[in-house]
Amino acid sequence: MRRDRSAPSGTLHRLKLDCRALRGNFLNEETLRAIDVYAPHGCEGRELALLVDLVGFTAGGPAHTNWKNFGENVPERLDRLIASGAMAPCVVAFPDCYTKLGGNQYINSSVMGPWADVIRTEIVPYVEQQFGCGGRGRRGVFGKSSGGYGAITHALLYPDFWAAAACHSGDMAFELCYLPEFPRLLRTLGKKNFDIKAWIDAFHASPKLNNNDLHDLMTLAMCASYDPAPEEPSGIRLPVTTDTCELIAERWANFLKWDPLELVKTHAAGLAQLKALYIDCGSVDQYNLVYGARRLHRALIAAGTAHTYEEFADDHSSVDYRMDVSLPLLAQALNR
Repeated sequence: MRRDRSAPSGTLHRLKLDCRALRGNFLNEETLRAIDVYAPHGCEGRELALLVDLVGFTAGGPAHTNWKNFGENVPERLDRLIASGAMAPCVVAFPDCYTKLGGNQYINSSVMGPWADVIRTEIVPYVEQQFGCGGRGRRGVFGKSSGGYGAITHALLYPDFWAAAACHSGDMAFELCYLPEFPRLLRTLGKKNFDIKAWIDAFHASPKLNNNDLHDLMTLAMCASYDPAPEEPSGIRLPVTTDTCELIAERWANFLKWDPLELVKTHAAGLAQLKALYIDCGSVDQYNLVYGARRLHRALIAAGTAHTYEEFADDHSSVDYRMDVSLPLLAQALNR
């Protein structure tokens, strides 16, 4: 719902791209992907900066362009911010990176798929070619939750590709945000004799899903992302024992390699190339993510990495309003 009806509407385009890197993927995911692309009012997009929206778990990019009750979708938010002068005009892409395991962490995985490659080598170049936007030094990435994880991880691993990034409530400090989920997951899988594929098949066949089901699927997706096991029927193995929920050191070590708090130890230097890095988190985030955000902030200060860090008085849910802060910051930086 538009909050500023006087703001002229940009144009939303629907592209389709057959992603070569997804062919033959383990999950048998569809290779033809939708990419919604926003161009500001009166612009075709040519010579504008490009922002890429990585959405949170259980969603795909086009979810952010759908009609939204009691609030703005992202294109409506962009219309308002640009019309008010708060934000420089930008092209914004919303790629569909949804998977059968409920979402994405936007990294390369032999089970989830080579999503970092899909985004950088196929989706972004395709959008830039179609709209004449972006290019080196003119690309930014942003997201919240799993999307925030994707944004900060891409900034850490690919600073030569991205020039700005915003991480809203991103996954980090894995021992705080993921490990608490495993006891319940074990109780759930126990009902299927710990046959993970059988549980996933039952999940997809169920006529109704509850919140615990979604959280359990998310935990399994994290296993497939950070410690993939393509030799298993489900592609998934757990980092804990099924009887006592004790950590399996080798499995958990594979998880931790992907924690931004570990990645920053070896990749902080690359962040100095960014024109802007923005990180925020709710002070009462129910997934404990604020503690990881504070640790990352502290690590970036120690490394001398320029960034903006903010906490706000809210939890993890329904915090799209934080884009009013991050998107103008990214757009201003990319237009320098």
